[in-house]
Amino acid sequence: MKKQKIILDCDPGHDDAIAIMLAGNNPAIDLLAITTVAGNQTLDKITVNALHLVQHLELDVPVYAGMSGPLVREQVVAENIHGVSGLDGPVFGELKTELQAEHAVNYIVETLMASDGDIALVPVGPLTNIATAMRMEPGILPKIQEIVLMGGAYGTGNFTPSAEFNVFADPEAAYIVFSSGVKITMMGLDITDQTVCTPTIIERMEAFGNKAGKLFGDIMRFTLHSQYVAYGLEAGPVHDVTSVAYLINPDLFTTQDMYVEVDINRGPCYGRTV
Repeated sequence: MKKQKIILDCDPGHDDAIAIMLAGNNPAIDLLAITTVAGNQTLDKITVNALHLVQHLELDVPVYAGMSGPLVREQVVAENIHGVSGLDGPVFGELKTELQAEHAVNYIVETLMASDGDIALVPVGPLTNIATAMRMEPGILPKIQEIVLMGGAYGTGNFTPSAEFNVFADPEAAYIVFSSGVKITMMGLDITDQTVCTPTIIERMEAFGNKAGKLFGDIMRFTLHSQYVAYGLEAGPVHDVTSVAYLINPDLFTTQDMYVEVDINRGPCYGRTV
């Protein structure tokens, strides 16, 4: 089986963490790198989380830190869902894995320009890194095999009545990416809200008795608690996993071609995918 090369652009984040677990250990995926972007929490916090995850899971994957804030708007975070650290719940040991010195945007540009057009970008946080890379070097556009992103919604949002968090966190970046002409598969809330984790699933994963199963349980127990407090939900959606799952087995999904534009007007629909 030929592995799908991907760059996972993320802001870990509980569902990001599960996406890293899936991408890092699936035989169908060649995870070239993890690039981080400010989103669920500040860049310093979510980058530390990414490094902890790579170390804990013993993944041979480099981590690059990217943009520390949105292109235009003021920064927003999702502390009510992901906690003060951005990944509250699991307890990690002393961090020894080192961050790569190169900026994530430079890495994305250089890697794509040197590629044969066989790399998929998988952004599951705000699109700031991807938009910045596109603006820095438009030559990457034909080099991107496709973008499979988590963000947006066909219907209502989850951060405002109109907007999903990842797009709302940087609407101008999302506008650039959706207007780029690159093939995009959007995993919006209409899909991701169906990918829920229940207490039964947590118990099944913990029953494996290994490091990954325990980490899954620690992550998702916190997620279920925060989702219940914030929204009254008995189960927790694992939004970001859908983008990785789509590349592993697209037959799990039914897709439809649509024109999508991001509202960047500073009104009640700011950040809405239309």
